[in-house]
Amino acid sequence: MDEKIFELSFEIIGYAGNAKGMAFEAIAKAKEGNIEEARTLLKESKEEVNKAHKCQTELIQQEACGKKTNISVVLIHAQDHLMNTMNYQMLADEIIDIHEKFKKLESR
Repeated sequence: MDEKIFELSFEIIGYAGNAKGMAFEAIAKAKEGNIEEARTLLKESKEEVNKAHKCQTELIQQEACGKKTNISVVLIHAQDHLMNTMNYQMLADEIIDIHEKFKKLESR
């Protein structure tokens, strides 16, 4: 496996893992009623995904320039991890919205 692809794959895994952890924590904060803190954590989570996405873009650009990407289990895992994290963020956003609505209803 190309060393650069291996390095970028692990960067994607790391950033996506950080992002998913932050999104999970954001849901927990929303559940506690800390909506503002939840939204801040989710924003930070999305910033981490953007870092992972930059690594992914670098791989795409290399291939677009004619450098063949050797597919490996590590690269597949990285892509899977990133996609699942992005889906998890979308769900976290919805869950935070729901908790915010419940909080507003409770304060009536």
